[in-house]
Amino acid sequence: MSRIPLLACAAEFGLLLSATGLLAAQAQTMSRIGNVTGNADAGKREYRRYCVGCHGPAGDGLGENAQWIDPKPRDFTAAVFKCRSTPTGSLPTDEDLFHSVSRGVVTTNMPSWEPLTRQARANVVAYIKTFSSRWATQGPGTPITIPAETPANIESILRGRDVFQKMECWKCHGPAGHGDGPAASTLTDSKDNPIRPYNFSTGSRFKCGETNADVYRIFMTGLDGTPMPSFADLMQPNDAWDLVHFLRTLQPLQTPEAAIWQTWLPAHAKELKPLGPDQGGR
Repeated sequence: MSRIPLLACAAEFGLLLSATGLLAAQAQTMSRIGNVTGNADAGKREYRRYCVGCHGPAGDGLGENAQWIDPKPRDFTAAVFKCRSTPTGSLPTDEDLFHSVSRGVVTTNMPSWEPLTRQARANVVAYIKTFSSRWATQGPGTPITIPAETPANIESILRGRDVFQKMECWKCHGPAGHGDGPAASTLTDSKDNPIRPYNFSTGSRFKCGETNADVYRIFMTGLDGTPMPSFADLMQPNDAWDLVHFLRTLQPLQTPEAAIWQTWLPAHAKELKPLGPDQGGR
């Protein structure tokens, strides 16, 4: 083969690499939320106005307010996120980050930024992605599939109670779901900061949403950076839905599951074994 075709092939390969690098760079400095495209340059302005005090100029979670905040602000340079629709260890989608910015994170100092326009929030998401090279070298994970919810009835709630016992959820969350299990005081996040398990009795929202599907998603993706693992390899979908239905009875809400439980419990309370160590479920 002559040198000319070889040089031509090399040139084409170089162009391909350049194009690939350009696409990766664009993916890192842009976000796509439905029909809205976020731009990192514009997002930098919003970030410096609303986010820098906690998350810091470098996005490392070391803003001037961070010393007074517990739990600590997210370190965007690590690109590890709790709230995702994608499998554990993978990057979230742009929509995942957008939902976190919009919704806020309950039981933390991260508020809802719904007052900002969709465009402004999409711009902030694009800028957040510039703090870690992971966005340029890896794409987001593929969102997990959430199957149709199973019927919420007393049988499902009781099975979910058994799952809560069997999976030892009580060790962190406590037998009554108050976040006071025997392991609670020992837990730390991925940066060795103390972290508290979720207390189901405190309100209607979870860190990553408020619907039954949101709770199911937490079981199957885990909360990266925290001791809460993914149960995707340990729990069948029906078991996960049963656990969702049981956890709904622990909240101070008149959910359909709570109504079923409150109707059934008075006549059957003596049949139930307490949850916790050395117990065998029902």
